[in-house]
Amino acid sequence: MGEKRDELENTEKLAEEINRLKIENKKLIRQLNLANDNMIKYKNVTSAKTNLSAVIAAEKSKQEEQLVKALNDATSASKAKSEFLANMSHEIRTPLNAIVGMTSIGMSAADVERKDYSFAKIYDASRHLLGVINDILDMSKIEAGRLELAPAEFDFEKILKRAINVVNFSVEEKSQNFTVYVDRAIPKILIGDEQRLAQVITNLLGNAVKFTPENGSIFLNTYFLGEEAGICEIKIAVKDTGIGMSPEQQAKLFQSFQQAETSTTRKFGGTGLGLSISKCIVEMMGGKIWIESELGHGATVAFIVKIQRGENKPVQRIQVDWNTVKILVVDDSKYVLQDFQGIIKKLGGSCDIASNASEAIALLEEKGDYNIYFIDWKMSGMDGIELAEKLKKMMPEHSNSMVIMISAADNSEVAGKAREAGFDKLLQKPLFPSTIEEIISDYIGTDKKNSDGAELPDGGLFEGYRILLAEDMEINREIVLALLEPTGITIDCALNGVEAVDIISGQLDDYDLIFMDMQMPEMDGLEATRQIRALESPKAKSIPIVAMTANVFKEDIESCHAAGMNAHIGKPLDFEEVIATLGKYLKNIS
Repeated sequence: MGEKRDELENTEKLAEEINRLKIENKKLIRQLNLANDNMIKYKNVTSAKTNLSAVIAAEKSKQEEQLVKALNDATSASKAKSEFLANMSHEIRTPLNAIVGMTSIGMSAADVERKDYSFAKIYDASRHLLGVINDILDMSKIEAGRLELAPAEFDFEKILKRAINVVNFSVEEKSQNFTVYVDRAIPKILIGDEQRLAQVITNLLGNAVKFTPENGSIFLNTYFLGEEAGICEIKIAVKDTGIGMSPEQQAKLFQSFQQAETSTTRKFGGTGLGLSISKCIVEMMGGKIWIESELGHGATVAFIVKIQRGENKPVQRIQVDWNTVKILVVDDSKYVLQDFQGIIKKLGGSCDIASNASEAIALLEEKGDYNIYFIDWKMSGMDGIELAEKLKKMMPEHSNSMVIMISAADNSEVAGKAREAGFDKLLQKPLFPSTIEEIISDYIGTDKKNSDGAELPDGGLFEGYRILLAEDMEINREIVLALLEPTGITIDCALNGVEAVDIISGQLDDYDLIFMDMQMPEMDGLEATRQIRALESPKAKSIPIVAMTANVFKEDIESCHAAGMNAHIGKPLDFEEVIATLGKYLKNIS
């Protein structure tokens, strides 16, 4: 019995131990599960930490890259602006040095030739300095977002001629060949910002002349690309045979404060702003600008703009019977001869050409007298003046031929000699189809009276006319009086707006036009204009009043027109613009 009892007790103890072990096992399993969960959580946390570290490292690297890029960009911008300021200092001081230096030389020079040389250099330096200042002012407007376009009707060919006139002297000085192609599909009258479009063309032409060596060639080509809803798409390209550009130079060509060559030893100068300004203007006109070039092989800079078609006024032309019109063109430039032949061909006719005086004389001996002679002034061997004198002697006694000098030089330089040699007109290069057509048509119809070629002047252009100049600065009055003295015009002066109003109030009928400064003591030009327009006399409402002022911004011009002025001439004065304005309002010459 005792053994069974012991066995039973042992069994119970064993059962209790098994239960205890089961409970312990369950606890252990729970602990193991908890440990496993903790391990998983730890792994997840570790993985998250690893991922977070990677993200932080990547973000840190990205920020560091951005900081380095921003620092590099800032450094590059700072360097570009520093170089720009250094260039500006150079570009401003160089012409100033020439002006001051040449003034001293001119004042001390005894002979007239030396003084004239000094004056010419002072003039060139002054024009360059004005260009630098205009570039800086335009760029500041662009940076401030204040550059605006002022659309108005304009003659497309006339703005081309205006741009060409700016560079013509340099073209002649470097003996460069300059030809123009005008697509006859381009409307004569367009509506857009004439001044800004001319500014872009002038900039491209100026660069072409600057970077093209002596005897090189420059081409200004214009194309009509199409029209939609009265908006014309026009392409203008300036091509040259100059130094060309590398891809690296082209990449930064249209950036502000950048130049193709920025070292202090650069040969060509410039502000580095012209093309950046041009790009802005072209884009404001709904277009684009680009360059095609190869280093050492010239460049073509072209742009496309969208401009509204204007109202074309029909021009009456005499129908030309080309069988009865004989034309001889004499020029030692093959480009000019080719250009001339192309123009005459498009007009439906033909012409004979000669590359020198000997060939011209031989043609006259072979074919007899011609109706119209176009003769270049500067040719190798016998020049145009000598040739004209010789041809005049060979012509029949009662010849009605027209002899026209063609030259890239300024009219005043050769007008006297040309008139003495028997030339009827002076035609400035490059040649325009419309000008040649007008000369031929008018010769046939009006016996060589009217055309776009310049009549050779005899002086006293505005003799018999009287104008009032309202200007408070003595030096400015002196400049106007001296510039206009050869024209024969009579000029009275008022020192401020009050004097101008008093003079006009009492002697209105004595005056044909008023030049009015804007900023004057006692009464400014705007108020003076308003008071003159308010006078009871009908002539007070119609007498031309032209602003002659250094206030040249768009808002200044608008203020002049709002006050009742007819036109605006900016200072420093452009003599040709002054003469053209007087011609328009005194003689109705458009």
